[in-house]
Amino acid sequence: MAVAVDIQDVSKRFRLFHERGTSLKERLIRTNATRYTDLWALKDVGFEVAEGETLGILGHNGSGKSTLLKCICGVLQPTSGQIVVRGKLAGLLELGAGFQPELSGRDNIYLNGSMLGLSRKDVDAVFDDIVGFAELEQFIDNQVKFYSSGMYVRLGFAVAVNVDPDILVVDEVLAVGDERFQRKCLDRIRQFQEDGRTIIFVSHSPDQVRSICQRAVVLDEGKMIGDGPTGQAVRVFRESLLEIGDESFRQDDDDASDTTGDRVVADHRPVRLTTVRATYPGCESAPYLKSQDPVSIHIGFHADVPVEGVKFGIEVFGPKGGVQIRTDSDIIGREFDLAAGDGEAVFHFDTWPYTDGAFKVGVGIQNRLGGITYDWREEAVTFEVLYEGRASGRVNLPVDVELVSGVQAREDV
Repeated sequence: MAVAVDIQDVSKRFRLFHERGTSLKERLIRTNATRYTDLWALKDVGFEVAEGETLGILGHNGSGKSTLLKCICGVLQPTSGQIVVRGKLAGLLELGAGFQPELSGRDNIYLNGSMLGLSRKDVDAVFDDIVGFAELEQFIDNQVKFYSSGMYVRLGFAVAVNVDPDILVVDEVLAVGDERFQRKCLDRIRQFQEDGRTIIFVSHSPDQVRSICQRAVVLDEGKMIGDGPTGQAVRVFRESLLEIGDESFRQDDDDASDTTGDRVVADHRPVRLTTVRATYPGCESAPYLKSQDPVSIHIGFHADVPVEGVKFGIEVFGPKGGVQIRTDSDIIGREFDLAAGDGEAVFHFDTWPYTDGAFKVGVGIQNRLGGITYDWREEAVTFEVLYEGRASGRVNLPVDVELVSGVQAREDV
């Protein structure tokens, strides 16, 4: 398969200056005194994106995602390595990128079109489509400096998807738009997929990446630490967050084996998952759960020390990979403090309404504020569901029907 974007050992360095002179005279006099620190936002990142592929990029804040996209779009030049792009590329980067605030929305559309190599006649042909998609008919002749953040995103995305690109690059700015517009954007992305276009998609939401992308790359501190199917990439991403969480439990003390109060200073988190299992009627002998039967997800854990303010999370993915259920003990209204030692938390579903298929369950343990993930396990357990009814669809809901008018007694023939 042909390659649309080829990223070859790309590194990008920024220099952070300290005590840099503020005037030309100071800079000339204090040349040797200028001090700086090299910050490598990207380090030897390399992968290929095939034509027609939708690639996701995952990583925590500061991992280098946006820097990589700017290099792909040509906004930044790599310090070393090279990027080869085959085809016309349109990108939606950070909020307001490419817009001139003193110009109107109309003028910015033509300006962005020219930057993408379109003539005025080409932009004329898609102008109404851009304005209609962005839903900015009333404001298109206003200066964009008066636009809200949502209006910026709507205009930027509308330009990117209506200039007929071969490659679409979308940064995580979609999180700024309202829910209805996000759905509209995702529908257009799926239309691009059906058209066989190449998409590079960055999102803070692993579930969005999982539902849209066939493959994902994971970045951490500028390095590529994962590249594979989205499920595998999400697991690597979660594990990288766990490693970040580990740092919050370490001390700078030379002895990393002691404890202070209930704070662990060893190289591990205070509570970890041990076992995860699903139980349902007849699970000892039947390899499947019957639709409408109850099911329970048992989450085993071990706490090295007492841990206050813990929440257990669960997410269930359907046969096609989409999220069917996501909840946690905090949402349900249950608060937990853990004693040291082994324990188990159980999510009970009184009835399982879904029809046939394999359902995969991910579970995790966090602090109640959600800032620290103690442990998380992707696809911790899988169970099969058997539906014995005749109706079709994804959900098996009890239903009845009655005739409330036009009732006529049946006559025996």
